[in-house]
Amino acid sequence: MDLAPGKPLPVSRHWRITGWLLAAVWLFFLNVPLATALHQPQPWRRVVGVTALVAFSVGYVLLFQWARGLRQALRPIPVGRARAGLALLLVVGLASLPGTAGDWLATLVYVAAAAVFLLPSWEALAVVALCAATPVLASWLVPGWDAESGIVFAVLLASFAMFGVAQLAQRNSELRAAQQEIGRLAVAEERARAARDLHDILGHSLTVVAIKAELAGRLIAVDTDRAAAEIAEVEALARSALADVRQTVGAYREVSLGAELAGARSALAAAGIAADLPAEVPELPPEWDRLFGWAVREGVTNVVRHSGARCCVIRVRPDRVEVGDDGRGPSSPDGGGYGLAGLRERARRLDAVVTVGRRPEGDGFLLRVHVPERAR
Repeated sequence: MDLAPGKPLPVSRHWRITGWLLAAVWLFFLNVPLATALHQPQPWRRVVGVTALVAFSVGYVLLFQWARGLRQALRPIPVGRARAGLALLLVVGLASLPGTAGDWLATLVYVAAAAVFLLPSWEALAVVALCAATPVLASWLVPGWDAESGIVFAVLLASFAMFGVAQLAQRNSELRAAQQEIGRLAVAEERARAARDLHDILGHSLTVVAIKAELAGRLIAVDTDRAAAEIAEVEALARSALADVRQTVGAYREVSLGAELAGARSALAAAGIAADLPAEVPELPPEWDRLFGWAVREGVTNVVRHSGARCCVIRVRPDRVEVGDDGRGPSSPDGGGYGLAGLRERARRLDAVVTVGRRPEGDGFLLRVHVPERAR
């Protein structure tokens, strides 16, 4: 599904039909002026009355559907066009006067309801008040017309009902907008997660490939057998990185602490950095094993790429993993880098804490991922 900003969610055929019915069903109450027009003794009055009422009905339904479509598209209703539509609707209603006589006042019910749906609150209230007052004023000004208290009640009732419909339409529009935003954020989060995973995977693998290729280049003139072995490892690492990328794209990739420790040993050896690694690791829950594996991967990548260290020490305990070196130390207080940002995001999901700084000895770099007691 396309969740691009500003594009409305698709509307089902059921709701499109319901929208037409919602507008058209109330036209039943035009039966009184229609009957009056059909019983006019003069043919031209019948034609004018019926034609005007049909045009009024079509105009009302189209105006309602136009406004409803804008609300569903999460777009504002142009006030100028809404005013023009209401004015035209009122003129068409007045045009039925020769055929409907005083019964044309029934069209004011629809004008008032449309105003509530289309116009801002104060303008709609003014239109409703004018429509409700018109039958009373007409009985005073036009000889022979009786006060139409039923029309006044119908105007007020229809306006109140349409106010509820308008509020419901507004809430539905807000809900649809919220659904779009949630979908957009979910897509953005998934893209960010995939980007972090690819950065972590390729950053580590390509760093090791570059170091081994450099080592092979230096050895090719003095030790061709070892150079060939390094080139073979470069090929294997490149294939492994390609497989990791494919698995990550397919969302099948799993990181384990044991595998990352084995990879760390190889990477540190290729970089000429002495490795002090644990001979065995404690039994860990799967989620912590994966998190600690990511920590080892990111820590060793930073050691090999940035530290200039001679020695790297990795310690694993049931509640934490630490990667330290005797190199230059962190370049910024928070460690910086996309890899550490991705590691912090993974740790946050498990209520773990990532700290970056110098070793207790005062030099080098120390990355620690700690699982607090409350999170275990």
